[in-house]
Order: sequence, then structure tokens, then C-alpha cells
Amino acid sequence: MNTAQKLLVDVHTHVYLPRYAQLLRSRTTAPRILTRLSGPDNKPEERLVILDNEPSGGRPVGAQYWDRDEKLAFMDKHGIDISIVSSANPWLDFLPASTARSLANELNDDLESYCSTSPIIAETRRKRLYGFGLLPLVPEITTESLLDTVQQIAALPHLKGIIMGTRGVGKGLDDEALDPVWAAIEKAGLVVFLHPHYGVDSKQWGEKDNGHVLPLALGFPFETTIATTRLILSGVFDRFPALRMLLAHSGGALPQLSSRLASCIDHDPVVASRLKHDARYYLGRLYYDAVAYGSAELRFVSDVIARSDSYSSTAASADSHVAPKLGSAQMMWGTDHPFFPPLSNTEKWKSVVENLDAITGVKEWTQEEKDGVRGGNALSLFNL
Repeated sequence: MNTAQKLLVDVHTHVYLPRYAQLLRSRTTAPRILTRLSGPDNKPEERLVILDNEPSGGRPVGAQYWDRDEKLAFMDKHGIDISIVSSANPWLDFLPASTARSLANELNDDLESYCSTSPIIAETRRKRLYGFGLLPLVPEITTESLLDTVQQIAALPHLKGIIMGTRGVGKGLDDEALDPVWAAIEKAGLVVFLHPHYGVDSKQWGEKDNGHVLPLALGFPFETTIATTRLILSGVFDRFPALRMLLAHSGGALPQLSSRLASCIDHDPVVASRLKHDARYYLGRLYYDAVAYGSAELRFVSDVIARSDSYSSTAASADSHVAPKLGSAQMMWGTDHPFFPPLSNTEKWKSVVENLDAITGVKEWTQEEKDGVRGGNALSLFNL
């Protein structure tokens, strides 16, 4: 692997662009940024409230959420060469269609400027920052508007994909109304970064105060698991086989449940004949961030990906001497910055250290495979 392929690339890192943060400050209901007095000195402190009834009245926010110099300083501190930056949830979900459309176009231009004017890595033509654009995926938006925005993103050279929540235009991502959008994204060669926001019904967490733990540790990954499964069941990956989708948080629980999913499909006449392949095949058509915090988890996801070709409908006639696809090649590192900061300014972020240690700790991976997950795979996926 050459020097360029050994670059450290962060594919899961967020920004609340100044235009977006200002909109959140103007709101009186979630999502919003509010100011309250905090600490013994009663100093004003901004807090981000993403969902109603968040514990602790939201989370403290500051320049690291929107200032590009802060993003670059974080990258420098941790030796990160390139970041693929995405606007953070809840994106535009809470806006009416007309506002969402205009704001999406403005924020995409803002993100292009944010990335295109970033520093260049020495002795390469690569910028340090690239981005995922936004679609105005809200109810009542027209297909024409969505297709126009896909074309806008495709024409912006430093935007390499689209970050997307799970609601689509209101009915979820398996809604057939999105087929023209999937087709346009596939044709443009953009990567879809599927990221959760709503979790699952909060009543499932009970009355005991467990802070953010259950919604973040379980609710977010379960949301991704359900949304991706619905995409598989709807045949989206059969109709658009070249669609490239990156799943947050290593695909949630889907790798662990994929064989159970396949069995349930096989025994259900409603869907048994709907798909071209066994459900486990589709997991190999997806990409996964390596934000799992543990070596055993990364190894398991890699193994699930690697076996996927054996579940193709044509696997029986395939050459038995062909080696299985390398599972780690579909995985890439991320930090989830600026969330989960350390308690001390001098301390390194656990999301960086633990996720890098997890890659190092997969004993079954070669050094080349580990370098791929750290950065080489992302360079390839995003054509960098």
C-alpha cells in the first residue's frame, strides 16, 4: 500500500454550519440552540436540544460544532489527514418543503466552500475536507426539487455524497416515491451516508433515568437496522445494484441479525419471492463505518460482509476456487466528532483512540487491511 493509501480518513464527522446553527438559535422548540446561565459564575452557555425531553436540557455546544478551524485543530491533534464532513441530525426534517429546498441549496453551497477552501495535504492534490450534501427530504417536496438538488450536489466537486436520515419524504426510505431519487444518486455516483436521528419509541426505555445511554447506545443503531432492513425488503438494492450506501455505527444490529432475517424471509410468503438473493447477500453490497469501539465487533461485521457472495442466487454456479470478498474492504474509520468530547482539553477523544485501537486489535486482519479501514478504503469509495 502506498503512502497516500495510508492516510487517516474520518468518514463520520459532523458540522452544524453557521447558517444552520443560526436557524436553530431562532427556534423556540426542538430542534433548537438555547442559551442558559450555567456554572457558579452564571455564565451564558449555549445548549443544543435535538429532541424533545432530552436529559439535562440538551448538550453544551460551542465553536467545535461550526468553526472550521476547530475541526482542523481536532484533526491535527489526532493525526487525521482527511475528513468527510456531514451536516448533523436532524438535518431539514422539521422544515416545510419550500424552506427545506432553499436551505438545502444554501447549505450545500456553504459546505462546498467550507471544504474547497480547506488546506491541501502536502505533496498531494487532496484537500483535507470533503463533504456529504443535504437533500430536502420532507413531506410535500416535489420529485423535481429532489432531483435538482441531487444534480447540485453532484456538480459541487468537494461534495462526495449525501447524508440521509431514515424518514425519506415521510413514509421511510422504502417508499417507491424515492425510486427516481435512488436512480439519480446511483447515476451520479454519490455515496449515501445513512444516519439515525429518531431512535425507537422512547417508552421502551422505561421510567428510570438513564441519561442518554439507551437512546444513543441502542436506539440509534436499532433505527439504522430497521431502515436498512426495510430497504432490503423493498428491493431497492435489486433495482439499483450500483447504489453505494454507507451505514453509521457499523450497521447497527443488522450484521448480528442477518441470518435470522434471512430465515424469516424464507418462511414468509409475502416477501419470500420478492428478492433476487438471500438477504445476507445484500450486506456485502453495503459499506460500514468502523465506529463500533471494539475489535470483536469489527471482526464480526467483516466476516458477515465477507460471506455475502456465497448467498448470491448464482453462488452455486460460481467458481469454487474464487476467494471470498475481503470483508474489511467495505469498512472505514470514523470519530463522530464533535459529539462525546473528553472532559479535559488536553485529553484525546475516546472516540478516536478506542476506534483506532479496535482496528489495530483485529488480529485476523493484515497490516494492509488495517490501513485500508483507517483510510485506504475511504479514498477508494470517495474517489480521492
